[in-house]
Amino acid sequence: MKLLPARFMLDRAEETGELRAGGHIVETTSGTFGLALAMLAAARQYRLSLVTADSLVDDVFEHRLKLLGATVVVTEDPNKSGNQRVRLDVVRTLLSQDLTAFWPNQYANAHNPMSYASVASLIIRKIGRVDRLVASVGSGGSISGTAHFLRTAFPELEVVAVDTYGSVLFGQPPAPRRVRGMGNSIVPENLRHDLIDHVHWVGADLAHQATLALYRAHGIFAGPTSGAAFLVADWFARRDPQLKTVFLLPDEGYRYLSTVYAIDQLGDVNLSTESISPGPLIAQLGPAGNDADWSSFVWARRSLAQVMSRT
Repeated sequence: MKLLPARFMLDRAEETGELRAGGHIVETTSGTFGLALAMLAAARQYRLSLVTADSLVDDVFEHRLKLLGATVVVTEDPNKSGNQRVRLDVVRTLLSQDLTAFWPNQYANAHNPMSYASVASLIIRKIGRVDRLVASVGSGGSISGTAHFLRTAFPELEVVAVDTYGSVLFGQPPAPRRVRGMGNSIVPENLRHDLIDHVHWVGADLAHQATLALYRAHGIFAGPTSGAAFLVADWFARRDPQLKTVFLLPDEGYRYLSTVYAIDQLGDVNLSTESISPGPLIAQLGPAGNDADWSSFVWARRSLAQVMSRT
């Protein structure tokens, strides 16, 4: 899915002259957006430097990036938090060493959420009326952009954000995170909290089980950020069958063959979302849950500051 915003951002940068032929792209990534940039940089003959953390990429994925010509800078992340602030410091250092380099800056670049206008248009064209959107959150681009454009057609659209424990996106304290690509150790500018009606935090164990359930039930080979969104969306769809619920699947399963899809993880071949968990606990903002938990909170389209001031 990250090919969409990556291409949109590079296209705009080429149009404005921020990115010129043979130029240098610098970005921080937990994986998927970096792979999208690497694919585009290889096709368009750009130099690419990606900054990540050892908790986010394994040797196989790093090798894939390097085969596409990317230079990969791996920072140490002993706390398994994603190390975003350190990664951003490294990005700024690289930019200071090459003043002509282009930084897509997916966390603050307005072209990230803008790129999802085409996703909203596709949903409307193929599905029609939508009552609820469920999406996992990392940079904030996909949920904010898709929700914004869908709401122009469906003002009453309910928007559900899916996060994980240890992420600071919705006021939880920072902690180690096992789910890659979902959650964050900083709050991106592109995340529009005021668009969100409900927040669900899904632990890694449940996200992994839901990913397997998605594959077994529907043949969709996805990653755990998609699995977490599926778990929440399926619960809503069973609870409110009269409403039309749409969820976004941002990642593929290939990065997770040795973890989520490992043989010793397979367990019950008849796994379903109902057997994984009966549903979320109603949460208050405060100490995070664990990898076996799932909780929800009524966000009510408020800013982060508004919510935190009332806790």
